[in-house]
Amino acid sequence: MKIKTYIALLRGINVSGHKLIKMSELKTLFESCGFNYVTTYIQSGNVVFSSAITNKKEIKSIIEKAIQSTFSFDVSTLILESQELETIKNNNIFLNKHPLALKSIYFTFFDEKPNQELVNELNQLHQETEFFSIAENVIHCFYPNGYGNSKWNNVFFEKKLKVNCTTRNYNTVNKLIEVANKKKY
Repeated sequence: MKIKTYIALLRGINVSGHKLIKMSELKTLFESCGFNYVTTYIQSGNVVFSSAITNKKEIKSIIEKAIQSTFSFDVSTLILESQELETIKNNNIFLNKHPLALKSIYFTFFDEKPNQELVNELNQLHQETEFFSIAENVIHCFYPNGYGNSKWNNVFFEKKLKVNCTTRNYNTVNKLIEVANKKKY
């Protein structure tokens, strides 16, 4: 049986006092779902874990049902394989253009591939001070004035593309990859 390392990105927990989940409770929840080598990273809902389950939709369903059952609220969860996250990070077009501005690089992850017509519409926006590039399952973003000041945030992309999204900065993505790469089975 092959065990894989996954990263779960939970959308919208511990933001402004809403959908509060302590990371110790989240770790316990993942372990109770049968996942192994569970590590959480910062309070925004990032979990590195291993599983013999190879179907990411099944993993997502298990986690979302457990959160609903335990905490009585819904949390959209994105599941990525560790290698998949590393490829997304390495393919960010802004890394080569702005290597000294890592704090301005963000990733907005989709839980499903958006409709191509909606992507085409979004690509027509004039990008002058903030920039984004849409790939198959992620938007690579460059916010030189910070994410908090951006008009092109997670909610904006969700409305325009009609998919669930969650956003992480470069440092978080990089740290999740480091944690995943340290896991040896």
